[in-house]
Amino acid sequence: MNRHWKESQNEKLYFMKTIHEQSPVATANPAIKPVNFFCSAPWAKAVRLSGDFNHWHPILMERKDDGWWFIRMWLPHGRHLYRFLVDDVPMLDKHAASTDRDLHNQPASLVAVG
Repeated sequence: MNRHWKESQNEKLYFMKTIHEQSPVATANPAIKPVNFFCSAPWAKAVRLSGDFNHWHPILMERKDDGWWFIRMWLPHGRHLYRFLVDDVPMLDKHAASTDRDLHNQPASLVAVG
Protein backbone atom coordinates (compact mmCIF):
# COMPACT_ATOMS: atom_id res chain seq x y z
CA MET A 1 0.00 0.00 0.00
CA ASN A 2 1.45 3.36 -1.04
CA ARG A 3 0.36 6.14 1.31
CA HIS A 4 1.50 9.71 1.00
CA TRP A 5 1.42 12.00 3.99
CA LYS A 6 -0.46 15.19 3.24
CA GLU A 7 0.10 18.31 5.28
CA SER A 8 -2.86 20.38 6.36
CA GLN A 9 -2.86 24.05 5.37
CA ASN A 10 -2.04 25.02 8.98
CA GLU A 11 0.94 22.63 9.04
CA LYS A 12 2.23 24.12 5.78
CA LEU A 13 1.92 27.67 7.10
CA TYR A 14 3.59 26.77 10.41
CA PHE A 15 6.46 25.01 8.66
CA MET A 16 6.99 27.84 6.19
CA LYS A 17 6.93 30.44 8.96
CA THR A 18 9.35 28.61 11.24
CA ILE A 19 11.90 27.66 8.56
CA HIS A 20 11.85 31.15 7.04
CA GLU A 21 11.93 33.46 10.04
CA GLN A 22 15.11 34.43 11.83
CA SER A 23 15.03 33.60 15.50
CA PRO A 24 17.54 33.78 18.36
CA VAL A 25 17.27 30.01 18.76
CA ALA A 26 18.29 29.46 15.14
CA THR A 27 21.28 31.81 15.35
CA ALA A 28 22.52 30.19 18.58
CA ASN A 29 22.45 26.71 17.03
CA PRO A 30 25.63 26.12 14.97
CA ALA A 31 23.90 23.30 13.06
CA ILE A 32 21.41 25.77 11.54
CA LYS A 33 22.84 28.52 9.37
CA PRO A 34 21.49 31.37 7.26
CA VAL A 35 21.70 30.76 3.51
CA ASN A 36 21.02 33.57 1.05
CA PHE A 37 19.44 32.67 -2.28
CA PHE A 38 19.59 35.10 -5.22
CA CYS A 39 17.97 34.83 -8.64
CA SER A 40 18.42 37.31 -11.48
CA ALA A 41 15.09 37.67 -13.28
CA PRO A 42 14.27 41.38 -13.83
CA TRP A 43 11.42 40.50 -16.23
CA ALA A 44 9.68 38.13 -13.81
CA LYS A 45 6.41 38.88 -12.06
CA ALA A 46 7.20 36.35 -9.31
CA VAL A 47 10.11 34.15 -8.29
CA ARG A 48 9.70 31.42 -5.72
CA LEU A 49 12.18 29.12 -4.01
CA SER A 50 11.36 25.44 -3.74
CA GLY A 51 13.55 22.78 -2.17
CA ASP A 52 13.84 19.63 -0.14
CA PHE A 53 14.19 21.82 2.97
CA ASN A 54 10.61 23.10 2.57
CA HIS A 55 9.03 19.93 1.14
CA TRP A 56 9.14 21.56 -2.31
CA HIS A 57 6.46 24.09 -1.32
CA PRO A 58 7.39 27.30 -3.21
CA ILE A 59 8.11 30.39 -1.11
CA LEU A 60 7.86 33.84 -2.69
CA MET A 61 11.18 35.67 -2.90
CA GLU A 62 11.59 39.43 -2.46
CA ARG A 63 12.28 41.50 -5.59
CA LYS A 64 15.06 44.06 -5.28
CA ASP A 65 15.28 47.29 -7.30
CA ASP A 66 18.08 45.91 -9.49
CA GLY A 67 15.94 42.98 -10.72
CA TRP A 68 17.46 40.36 -8.44
CA TRP A 69 15.19 38.27 -6.23
CA PHE A 70 16.29 37.39 -2.70
CA ILE A 71 15.37 35.20 0.24
CA ARG A 72 17.24 34.08 3.37
CA MET A 73 16.51 30.60 4.69
CA TRP A 74 17.77 28.98 7.89
CA LEU A 75 18.97 25.51 6.92
CA PRO A 76 20.41 22.60 8.87
CA HIS A 77 23.82 21.11 8.17
CA GLY A 78 23.95 18.96 5.04
CA ARG A 79 23.28 18.96 1.30
CA HIS A 80 20.05 20.52 0.05
CA LEU A 81 18.42 20.43 -3.37
CA TYR A 82 16.43 23.40 -4.64
CA ARG A 83 15.22 25.22 -7.73
CA PHE A 84 13.70 28.57 -8.54
CA LEU A 85 10.24 28.93 -10.06
CA VAL A 86 10.39 31.99 -12.30
CA ASP A 87 6.80 32.83 -13.22
CA ASP A 88 6.05 29.16 -12.41
CA VAL A 89 8.77 27.84 -14.75
CA PRO A 90 11.46 25.74 -13.00
CA MET A 91 14.96 27.21 -13.28
CA LEU A 92 18.29 26.03 -11.93
CA ASP A 93 20.60 28.39 -10.06
CA LYS A 94 23.45 29.34 -12.43
CA HIS A 95 25.58 30.20 -9.40
CA ALA A 96 25.01 26.94 -7.50
CA ALA A 97 28.04 24.92 -6.46
CA SER A 98 26.66 21.89 -8.28
CA THR A 99 23.51 20.18 -9.53
CA ASP A 100 21.93 16.82 -8.78
CA ARG A 101 18.62 15.03 -9.31
CA ASP A 102 15.65 15.06 -6.94
CA LEU A 103 13.55 12.00 -5.99
CA HIS A 104 11.61 12.35 -9.28
CA ASN A 105 14.88 12.44 -11.26
CA GLN A 106 14.39 16.12 -12.08
CA PRO A 107 17.45 18.41 -12.17
CA ALA A 108 17.96 20.58 -9.10
CA SER A 109 20.60 22.97 -7.81
CA LEU A 110 22.68 21.91 -4.83
CA VAL A 111 23.77 23.89 -1.78
CA ALA A 112 25.92 22.48 1.00
CA VAL A 113 25.56 23.89 4.50
CA GLY A 114 28.47 23.17 6.80
